[in-house]
Amino acid sequence: MTAAPYRILVTGSRDWTDTDAICDALDTAVNEVPPHTRDVWLVVGDCPRGADHIAATWANTAGLTIERHLARWTTHGRAAGPIRNAAMVRSGADLCLAFQRDHSRGTTHTITLARRAGIPIRLWTQNGNPQ
Repeated sequence: MTAAPYRILVTGSRDWTDTDAICDALDTAVNEVPPHTRDVWLVVGDCPRGADHIAATWANTAGLTIERHLARWTTHGRAAGPIRNAAMVRSGADLCLAFQRDHSRGTTHTITLARRAGIPIRLWTQNGNPQ
């Protein structure tokens, strides 16, 4: 029987530019998973820039499975972001890495949902410092 994958949910501002902060956080998180116990998956939105893009690029290079959650703007309008955020949290995660710039509403929403779901959260602010 194969163990369920260790799931890292990344949420962050689309204007986030500190690549090193995200890469370092992902390196640390993955290195904390006991070796040879299970696969590591990245759960992320599908924004083509910012935190989502940086995390997905890192995960692709590292050979991780990437579970992308799209915001369906045409179907859901302004509710698409919150609907996507809720779906990411509902899909389950062992850890949430949050990269927040300028109190992004979407990132704040995902942090709130993850906290309610009991998912441990590590938060970085726009200057790249962990909170």
